[in-house]
Amino acid sequence: MIIVYLTCANEVEAEKISNKLLDKKLIACAKKVSIESSFWWDGKKDKSEEILVMFETTEDKFENIEKEVEALHSYETPMLFALPVLKTTKSVEKWLDEVLK
Repeated sequence: MIIVYLTCANEVEAEKISNKLLDKKLIACAKKVSIESSFWWDGKKDKSEEILVMFETTEDKFENIEKEVEALHSYETPMLFALPVLKTTKSVEKWLDEVLK
């Protein structure tokens, strides 16, 4: 199991990407949170309101998630990365396997 993080420009974009990934069974769940990001872009410090989406999935799905995000995302460089889940319950593992078949 991995958690994939993605920041989106707004709720509409986050929902569009989440629904596409759910429909293609690339993720089991998407959790969305409003955040304020501070960052460097084009040599300048900037900040913006964004939506952080956390996808629950498996490592073998990441490449296809990346392709879908690149096709749908408005950012030139979408911030997309994955973190491993070190431990979870057997019931979560079973649910993930069943959902992502």
